[in-house]
Formats: sequence, structure tokens, C-alpha cells
Amino acid sequence: MSSIEYRFNAPVTGQEVADVFKRSGINRPSDDVDRIQQMIDHGNLIITAWDEEKLVGIARSLTDFCYCCYLSDLAVDKEYQHSGVGKELIHQTQMHLSDQVSLLLLSAPTAMSYYPKIGFDKAENAWIIRRKR
Repeated sequence: MSSIEYRFNAPVTGQEVADVFKRSGINRPSDDVDRIQQMIDHGNLIITAWDEEKLVGIARSLTDFCYCCYLSDLAVDKEYQHSGVGKELIHQTQMHLSDQVSLLLLSAPTAMSYYPKIGFDKAENAWIIRRKR
């Protein structure tokens, strides 16, 4: 594995992101590349991880940069998982935020044990209206 390069708001295509979503195991509409492209276009804090020119991870967030930041997608290619890429994507995201900004996320059930290990506190005061299929 080569050295991983992290990029802030670097150009990335819907197809590249769909591919890394598929390789990561994250549940996203990866077969709908137009929708993935819209997700990228409307995110305003995107950190990507690259092994040379191969996208291997992404942290896509929506934020006001002063109060809260919603980390909507955190995906790392399975080949690169357990090597610190996800943790560094979160760290890089935090570096673009002040310490007055809360970082929020919804976890996949399979990742619930991961987030406390990297500094997240579990919140019991969240609500959701699920999207229609």
C-alpha cells in the first residue's frame, strides 16, 4: 500500500465515489451515479483519500462552519480499512472546523462500535424521518 494523500474539496466524480462506496460496503445508492454526483455537488466539506490516483476513501459533510457539521458519508475501500484511513478522514474534516463546531453523524449498525474508539460520544437525543425508497 502506497502513502495515502488526503485532499480537501478536490474534484471527484460521481462514478469514483460510487465505486468507493461499493468497495467499502457502505449502503448508498451506488448504482445511481447521477444521484451520487448530486450528493457530491451539494456537500460543502469533502475530504478524499487517494492512493496515487485511486480514490480509496471519502468523508462528505454538510456544515455551516460555525456551529455544526453533519458527516453524511464516511467510506473506506475494504482493502484500506483498519489502516487509519477513516480516522484520518475524520481528523482532516475536523481540521477544517473550529473547536466550536459539533461533528454529528448517523452510524450504520455495523459501525456502532467504531465511533467511540475514535472519540465520538453516543447521543440519545436524535430523531429521524426516514427517506422514502
